[in-house]
Amino acid sequence: MNFVTPAGLRDVLPEEALRREQITASVQALFAEHGYAPIETPSLEQLDVMQAAGRIPASPFKLFDASGELLALRPDVTMQVARMAATRLRGQSGPLRFRYTQRVFREPDQQAASRELTQIGLECLGAQGAEADAEIVGLFAEALRLAGLDDFKIALGTVGVVRALLETCPAAGAWKNQVLAAYHASDFIELNRLTKLEDVPTAFAGAIAKLPFIRGGREAIEEARALAEPLGCARGLEDLVAAFDILCARGLEDALLVDFSIMSSFDYYTGIVFEAYQPGMGASLGSGGRYDGMLAAYDGEPLPAGGFAFYLEQVMAALAKPQGRTRPLRIAVPKGSLNADTIRVLARAGLDTSGLEDPGRQLIISNPGVDYIIVRPTDAPVFVAMGAADCGICGRDSLVEADPDVVELVNLGYGDCKFVVAQPEGATPRVEERYRKLGSIRVTTKYPNITKAYYDRIGQQVEIVKLHGNIELGPLIGMSDRIVDITATGTTLRENNLEVVDDVMDSTARFFANPCAFRMDERVLALSKRLKDEK
Repeated sequence: MNFVTPAGLRDVLPEEALRREQITASVQALFAEHGYAPIETPSLEQLDVMQAAGRIPASPFKLFDASGELLALRPDVTMQVARMAATRLRGQSGPLRFRYTQRVFREPDQQAASRELTQIGLECLGAQGAEADAEIVGLFAEALRLAGLDDFKIALGTVGVVRALLETCPAAGAWKNQVLAAYHASDFIELNRLTKLEDVPTAFAGAIAKLPFIRGGREAIEEARALAEPLGCARGLEDLVAAFDILCARGLEDALLVDFSIMSSFDYYTGIVFEAYQPGMGASLGSGGRYDGMLAAYDGEPLPAGGFAFYLEQVMAALAKPQGRTRPLRIAVPKGSLNADTIRVLARAGLDTSGLEDPGRQLIISNPGVDYIIVRPTDAPVFVAMGAADCGICGRDSLVEADPDVVELVNLGYGDCKFVVAQPEGATPRVEERYRKLGSIRVTTKYPNITKAYYDRIGQQVEIVKLHGNIELGPLIGMSDRIVDITATGTTLRENNLEVVDDVMDSTARFFANPCAFRMDERVLALSKRLKDEK
């Protein structure tokens, strides 16, 4: 028997446990000094109760209890607090201030990531306005400093503007949902495409496209106001600027970054939103915001509400990294068919690409101010998502297949190819009969996630067999009915008597960045602008 912990879970030994205990005690004492009372919520919740609050991260652990209820280990505490306040504390006069340290369970973006995390946070129910927002953000900053960090930034924005733009814009509801989905995914390439469609009013489209790239200090709020106010969509900006001014008066200006690209993976936020980042970290330390509508989702009395949580594990990892040192910009450069064009566009963007054309066996090429990490295209999203590289280039197919937590910035336009569904010529009657009898078909592919997403979209049951090469053999020898594969010219398909029966998606090279690097390192945003201008 192999006596190891389950994947994504680990033991904490005494030295680390003691440091965790010290950080937790000091932060909770801070919250207590400001009137926040301790609470505890159950580890398990009914899945539909959690989903009532809105979009939530996937929970890796779901189970049925003895009565048949579908339960999940909590992926978040905020919705539990809202549920508790709506059902157990109905009618109590506020504000209600709560603090907690609790474990949450999430399905990680990368295989190496933890599935169990410790959230330290607070929630304030019944208080609204700039003072309440400043209280929450200020305590977030104080807590991180108490934990030992001093080089972090809190990216501060509001969802009010983009929501007002979408509500006011006279466009189809499906388009608005697509825009929100692109915002949530930080896919600003898709956002750019959506805002260029002919049936979308130009003024609204232009404002939505520019908003995510507005950042800076107080002037950034005024820049957003100049975009949104003529359209009557400046919702939330007055509270944001007032909270920003209060925080600056308390000496926190150097820790703040106004950034309108912030949009949590949750969709329950209604006003101010914020995330904390530390240089060199691949993910945020924690996040929070205002969620004024959540109690009503649990049939509670409508109450203004806001809060935040940070991950103790992320803080511990940040403390272990050297602080205050700027490293060269790290770019993941793909091998293979995308390599030559990638070198060309990087050189045109003004970077020194010496040594990239013939690196030999070198895996890292270091030039003044930049390190090129030479990787397979399929690995580039992993290097960037985990913070080993600040930004990178690969095909859209690699990003869709990996589904990493990255910010997609520029469609570079080269490496054009497409994904298709193919089968032996004339096989349609046989495949349709198999589906009629068995209720599914079998598909061979190198890209199971892309294949699953396609068949989910068309509502067809499918059995996916992953191969690493020569997937065309599958239907030729009867192992599968169809294939999903990438093609540029279709030559290989024709030579093996395979015909295309549907298109899955198009793919071109994309420039993308780690979320922390995108917000903390101005070199990343500057490079994305140069790459976009050079197209």
